[in-house]
Amino acid sequence: MTRYKKIRGHHKIWKNIDSWVSYNKKLDLEYLQSRKREYVKVWVQPYSNISVLNSEFKPPKNKTRKKIIEGIFEIYNSWKNQLDSLNKPYYLKIWFFPEDVSKCQVVCAIDEFIDFYDVTFYKPKINKPFPFDKRGLKWQYCHQEHHLTIKDIDEPESFYSYQDYLENKKWIEAVMKNPKTRISEYNENGNLTTYYSIKEFDVWIGGN
Repeated sequence: MTRYKKIRGHHKIWKNIDSWVSYNKKLDLEYLQSRKREYVKVWVQPYSNISVLNSEFKPPKNKTRKKIIEGIFEIYNSWKNQLDSLNKPYYLKIWFFPEDVSKCQVVCAIDEFIDFYDVTFYKPKINKPFPFDKRGLKWQYCHQEHHLTIKDIDEPESFYSYQDYLENKKWIEAVMKNPKTRISEYNENGNLTTYYSIKEFDVWIGGN
């Protein structure tokens, strides 16, 4: 069971959001030309902290949520203006997680990596409309999934205790039998692997 930690110091968080937006609005085009892709997450404490001891912070709400959303779109629009100056095709999208906007990202890519992110998320046959102001963007409804294979059961020696191994094994086997699990096969160099994919979050991919 996940435990949620209390968030304090909202005024400081709001200032940190403003600083995060201001710092990330400028896209390092030289770095992008070298690495061919770039992204920005919501690097704002406490939401960017690593979860420990099965505890985490609740998703942003109210003014904090609104400021993060506004910041994501501000960064997107700034990056778009800079990418347009390259005079060549590019990938630029907002990955929008409505259940927890602290997971949102702005992602871009060029040249041989322009199609790199096309298979990042599963695109279901039914396309749900974007639930907020579209901001003039086109939105594609997707699922973020967690992928498992039978190899993830692993061996008892890989776990802290035999009980941990049994619980992991039981959970994976339940996922494999769940009718809602999406099953796919991937052939790599003649080795066929079966993947069991379970939905974690709704995500909308938005761009021009």
